[in-house]
Amino acid sequence: MAAAAVDSAMEVVPALPEEAAPEIAGLSCLVNLPGEVLEYILCCGSLTAADIGRVSSTCRRLRELCQSSGKVWKEQFRVRWPSLMKHYSPTDYVNWLEEYKVRQKAGLEARKIVASFSKRFFSEHVPCNGFSDIENLEGPEIFFEDELVCILNMEGRKALTWKYYAKKILYYLRQQKILNNLKAFLQQPDDYESYLEGAVYIDQYCNPLSDISLKDIQAQIDSIVELVCKTLRGINSRHPSLAFKAGESSMIMEIELQSQVLDAMNYVLYDQLKFKGNRMDYYNALNLYMHQVLIRRTGIPISMSLLYLTIARQLGVPLEPVNFPSHFLLRWCQGAEGATLDIFDYIYIDAFGKGKQLTVKECEYLIGQHVTAALYGVVNVKKVLQRMVGNLLSLGKREGIDQSYQLLRDSLDLYLAMYPDQVQLLLLQARLYFHLGIWPEKVLDILQHIQTLDPGQHGAVGYLVQHTLEHIERKKEEVGVEVKLRSDEKHRDVCYSIGLIMKHKRYGYNCVIYGWDPTCMMGHEWIRNMNVHSLPHGHHQPFYNVLVEDGSCRYAAQETERIPWNGSIKRNVC
Repeated sequence: MAAAAVDSAMEVVPALPEEAAPEIAGLSCLVNLPGEVLEYILCCGSLTAADIGRVSSTCRRLRELCQSSGKVWKEQFRVRWPSLMKHYSPTDYVNWLEEYKVRQKAGLEARKIVASFSKRFFSEHVPCNGFSDIENLEGPEIFFEDELVCILNMEGRKALTWKYYAKKILYYLRQQKILNNLKAFLQQPDDYESYLEGAVYIDQYCNPLSDISLKDIQAQIDSIVELVCKTLRGINSRHPSLAFKAGESSMIMEIELQSQVLDAMNYVLYDQLKFKGNRMDYYNALNLYMHQVLIRRTGIPISMSLLYLTIARQLGVPLEPVNFPSHFLLRWCQGAEGATLDIFDYIYIDAFGKGKQLTVKECEYLIGQHVTAALYGVVNVKKVLQRMVGNLLSLGKREGIDQSYQLLRDSLDLYLAMYPDQVQLLLLQARLYFHLGIWPEKVLDILQHIQTLDPGQHGAVGYLVQHTLEHIERKKEEVGVEVKLRSDEKHRDVCYSIGLIMKHKRYGYNCVIYGWDPTCMMGHEWIRNMNVHSLPHGHHQPFYNVLVEDGSCRYAAQETERIPWNGSIKRNVC
């Protein structure tokens, strides 16, 4: 009976072509392997998403093995976009196939927008309304940002134009997100005092392209706390700070026990880890960025104090920030709990000066002047951040004329996020944008706000309004085609005509010239980012607008764009 069944089945199933038999046999062997072995093979890393798609359509077993929430598509996602994995929790249910599709779509959209920036804003220093497309994107913003980072990390000096605009877009996206987070942070009650978190927001805003997070900075500080605990154990093995668990906010009340913590801190920070105040390069913005303070182990009084304060509080010592003039300090209470205290009931700690403990008189000697008692008082988070941003603002004003004034622009944004009605800073921001010739519509908005806040600024506001409107009118008039003749003496260095098909000397792409300038007309920021200064003739040479075979628009120097293509050349001399 069994044999008859087999014979019958063999009669119904048509014979396979002879050449296909080994393949089917191989597939049969493959699907008979244990599931763990099959998963291991499919996750080996050499298979693409298309390969997995074909495998999953082969038979039911392989389709079930390549389920959307399983290891196979998760591995495909991880191999393709490894930096995104930190955003997923191991306990979350994730449809990895759907995530893959959404991320792929976001990547294509990102590249489309970067390409459009090249065409729309080639001669703009900063786009005015160019970010509207980005603000209306569908899908997770983190996917869009990740694609921009992928563009920035492209090998060598390839696709410099794309990298330039990807950087500009990424800078804008991250700063907007950080600024919103900072504003929400500042709206929290006064008793919520995380000085470190506020300082990290400032660090992130000024360095939006760096991978800076509160979690990572806190982890570095936790490692310092562990070293302090190890030293403290040698001083007092039963010290209560040693029993604290991570995240606890307990405070030690006994002065002697607090003193032991501070002694251990001073040893670890200044003797063991070699932290020190940066006296040699005091006026450097890096001294105010917490991630750089931890890397370089140096800073200025306010940044060193915030590090010292954070470590002390984690170990139970209730230090407080003092906005002392010219030299930020911490204070340590020596008075009895509940008593009425004055400035002489505190010891003042100079974290910049290796944790030295000062009396009131010694504080005055430190800065060389007598100050009122009010300046020894504790300040909240907002006042601390105001001082940090004020320092950055002062440094931003020191930038040279050939710079983009990015630090000044960033510090103004931060200050006005905390104090939006500061008339003098609003006026400085309007003048800065006007000076750089960027964002005229934003200048008019700022000036209107100033006029509402302080009508007495009418003279300065009226001057800027008039010249900004003239600038806008000139831009409108420049919309028409500018006729430039190569026959003019002032254009004698321009060697190539509109319409010529060229091959780039360094990168090898083919392109057609559709415009030219006698010298580079891009802004200082573009010139610096593109490393134009490294060319033998720098920006003092003709530059050509070219349409590349991949559809992108680029701006190329004559000395790198001077090899005519060997194919037919269309000449159309202006």
